[in-house]
Amino acid sequence: MVTIKSYNDLIELGTNEQLRSKFIADAIEEHKSTARYRTALNAELYYKHLNPTIMNYEKFIYDHIGNKVPDVWSANSKIASNWYFYFVTQAVQFLLANGVSFGDANTKAKLGYDFDQRINELATAAKNGGVAFGFWNYDHLEVFPLADSDDHPGFVPLYDDDDGELKAGIRYWQAGSNKPLRATLYEIDGWTDYAQDNKKPMRAIDEKKSYTIVGRSSAFDGETVEPGENYPELPIIPLFNINRQSELVGNRGTLDAYDLMQSGLVNNICESEFVYWILKNSGGMSEVDDTEFIKRLKLTHVAHVDSDDGGNAEPHEVNVPYEASTVSLKSLEQQLFNDFMALKVTDIAAGSVTATQIQAAYEPITQKTDLFENQVTLFIIRLLRLVGIDDKPTYTRSKIVNVESDINMILTAAPYLTDEYVTEKILTLLGDADMIDTVLQQKAREQANRFTLTGGEDDENA
Repeated sequence: MVTIKSYNDLIELGTNEQLRSKFIADAIEEHKSTARYRTALNAELYYKHLNPTIMNYEKFIYDHIGNKVPDVWSANSKIASNWYFYFVTQAVQFLLANGVSFGDANTKAKLGYDFDQRINELATAAKNGGVAFGFWNYDHLEVFPLADSDDHPGFVPLYDDDDGELKAGIRYWQAGSNKPLRATLYEIDGWTDYAQDNKKPMRAIDEKKSYTIVGRSSAFDGETVEPGENYPELPIIPLFNINRQSELVGNRGTLDAYDLMQSGLVNNICESEFVYWILKNSGGMSEVDDTEFIKRLKLTHVAHVDSDDGGNAEPHEVNVPYEASTVSLKSLEQQLFNDFMALKVTDIAAGSVTATQIQAAYEPITQKTDLFENQVTLFIIRLLRLVGIDDKPTYTRSKIVNVESDINMILTAAPYLTDEYVTEKILTLLGDADMIDTVLQQKAREQANRFTLTGGEDDENA
């Protein structure tokens, strides 16, 4: 069982910098040995269309004395499907494709111009790793994935043994095996940089620095920057996936089975692997001779049979079970859609479908997204509290809809709804959600102009 370092272990070390440096090095090593880390690392490979199972798959054969040797003669196409990327992307975009909305128009500006992009990136990292971490860095959000890769550093969470809350964390990275290991320890009262060169002990390379906070809004002098102060809690917030586990958990076996079957089907067709040879009047050939015969045949595609009794080599081909393989692939594909609770667009794209049929097709992904939305909302609310903003997020899910039917339904209910709500819903259905503010402002100006003109006429008649 792998021992996991916690926040309490760090606190017990006090201010002894030597012990703290060793703690950081050990925590990183332990983190990389956990099952959660390996799952997150593999999930990112699947997300990048690099199924590690199929990419590392090798064929073997047995020689005449029973030794297992690599099969360098047979075709070994390695076809990795893109299903995992498709399902994760669909789940994230279904919730966040239209961005996050807030009641106050100024909230988005305070969270940074790229807030929607960062939340999208954070949600994807959480889907892959089971959890990802958002760091509020002065005036914008940064994403800390759980596992390190060539694209980004990793992050070691240090939870409190008592309440389970994240109280500290270690971000680490290494540009190459011959490069120094760098790390940053984030604590509630600040952050410290560390480095480890050529397997020497980890050491602090700078003193602890305090976080810089953007001052709260003031009616007298606006916002001010107040350096040297710390947040009331760690400015790193975890975003958990459903069940706090990666999307790869429980689905890897089906993904691998699909890719292996698809690769095997292509290899069998390309290489005609299902061919066997009957050697007539060649009883004097030994097992070594048989092995050499097949090896030369695969290399040169020419067979020489020498025999005084009219020996020859006769090939026999077994048809590749294409139809059975295709049916199996279809079955695995449907299982993937069921297990990921994903939307199968082909089910609603063919022919004319009603709004009820579309809604039924969306039911699995809607239920799954409801659970994930709870986690995203919890993250954003904690972030708003940290920044000092009183607001709450809302989302407009990205859906294929029967636009005419939905617009008619909204217009029927319009007498009971506000004008702003009706305008926002219709523009969203038309794909013009980015124009909501512009249209509402234009309508407000037109209404004001009508009011002014009406008022002027009344005064003139008086």
